Amino acid sequence: QSMKFIPSSPVTKKPGETLNLSCKGSGFDFGQYGMHWIRHKTVYAKSVEGRIEITRDNSNSMVYLKLSGLTTEDTAVY
Repeated sequence: QSMKFIPSSPVTKKPGETLNLSCKGSGFDFGQYGMHWIRHKTVYAKSVEGRIEITRDNSNSMVYLKLSGLTTEDTAVY
């Protein structure tokens, strides 16, 4: 059972750009589990409300995160 982050290397974006992250599950019934994206940050950042979209594709065991209108305050480990 595993989740693989795609891409596996760090991603750097500039302010105003859009961040697209993907994660693929394997070895378990993907559709039977809730999936979450977590942002680790040491300081409070502005809300992502209205800029974030999280979707999933159970048939391909994929979960996606899209964060648009990036700012320097979005700098974090996701």
